[in-house]
Amino acid sequence: MKYQRGLALSQLIVWGIVIALVAVLGMRVVPSTIQYYKLKAAIEKTAKQVGPEATVPEVKKTFERYTNVDGIDDFKPDRLDITKNAGKIVISFDYDEKIPLFHNVSLLINYKASTDGK
Repeated sequence: MKYQRGLALSQLIVWGIVIALVAVLGMRVVPSTIQYYKLKAAIEKTAKQVGPEATVPEVKKTFERYTNVDGIDDFKPDRLDITKNAGKIVISFDYDEKIPLFHNVSLLINYKASTDGK
């Protein structure tokens, strides 16, 4: 006797809902994550390009050039924390991104990066 194999209609509906929710989450989160990695690369390139004698406005201007090339318009150089540590310029940022998913449900992600090597 052969047994039937496969999914029942209720299982198919449940799996369809799960896959749709994961797809919506991915479509909302991936652009924000890509922007974070672009910002991280921009601060690393900026820290390598400017010398240890650079001033804060010079660092911000260099960072702004990198963000213009990468198409990042909503993160301004004023949100950077620029310090000196052991004679090297350390650039860091820390911001929260609130991503609306559906109706009254949102996802809050804290993005943080620094060029100090930690």
